[in-house]
Amino acid sequence: MNNKPGEQREEEREQLEESSLLSHLVELRSRLMKAAAAVLIIFIGLVPFAQEVFTLVAQPLMSKLPEGASMIATRVASPFLTPFKTAFWVAVFAAMPIVIYQAWAFVAPGLYKREKKVALPLVLSSIALFYSGAAFAFYVVFPLMFGFFTAATPEGVAMMTDIGEYLDFILVLFFTFGIAFEVPIAILLLVGAGIVSPKSLSSKRPYVLLGAFTLGMLLTPPDMISQTLLAVPLFLLYEVGIIMSRVLLRKRAAKQNASS
Repeated sequence: MNNKPGEQREEEREQLEESSLLSHLVELRSRLMKAAAAVLIIFIGLVPFAQEVFTLVAQPLMSKLPEGASMIATRVASPFLTPFKTAFWVAVFAAMPIVIYQAWAFVAPGLYKREKKVALPLVLSSIALFYSGAAFAFYVVFPLMFGFFTAATPEGVAMMTDIGEYLDFILVLFFTFGIAFEVPIAILLLVGAGIVSPKSLSSKRPYVLLGAFTLGMLLTPPDMISQTLLAVPLFLLYEVGIIMSRVLLRKRAAKQNASS
């Protein structure tokens, strides 16, 4: 018995949706595999130099330790595993542009041409800001923070930091500062989507300043130096985001006036 035309169309639509979903899943798997392959290739290249990589990452603390002091390993496998773990996370950081590109390439086909023109600079800016945040943590925050910790060590107490604890500690700060530096991008997206306006953001400056220091207190060690070094850049980046969003709205208004 033949199906009715309406039923046939419904079956064809369901088959098309299933085929589209399957193709998206295949594409997603391909992009994830490529991103993982990039991390793996960089990691394999770093493995022979794992000890040197850890020494470089540990330099901000090692340079501040008193003469004759050193880091320690409190677990049996730490001297072997921690350098390899460090090399893996360095590979993740190094492969971040490729990972973000794969995410962009997966989303891009569904965007309009105008949206692609806006999205690509935002992606590149996000990568640059994330690395800027990580570099700020490594070259500015870590030396000041570890110098403060070393100077504040009570007399008669030897400062001997476990290498595994040190790596876990700095990874949190790397990601914290990297994500914190994404604030201007987040503001641009919110303003561009019409969720907030530069005027409303400007009126909330006191609350943002308070929130920045609260985040600094929660996400960094309990000392004023590291808390301030997170809160102040976070607030300044908030201001940069407001300025950039105003420029974005002016350009959008100019285009609308030119087309009308």
